[in-house]
Amino acid sequence: MEITVRNNDVNFALKKLKRKLQQEGMFRELRNRRFHEKPSVKRRRKAKESQRRMRKLMRKRNKQF
Repeated sequence: MEITVRNNDVNFALKKLKRKLQQEGMFRELRNRRFHEKPSVKRRRKAKESQRRMRKLMRKRNKQF
C-alpha cells in the first residue's frame, strides 16, 4: 500500500492511510489477532458476524419497499 504526500500535507496523507486501512479491515484484524482465539470461539464469532450482516441486509431490503 502506498500513500503519496502532496504539498507537505502529512495530516491529509495520514487520514487517507487510516481510511484505506479501515476499509481493508486491518484494524479489525489486528484487534482479533492480538490474543489467541480458540477455533470454537472463532467459529461462534464468525457466525454472529454473519447473522449481523444478514439482519442489516434484510433491514435495508425491507426499508426500500
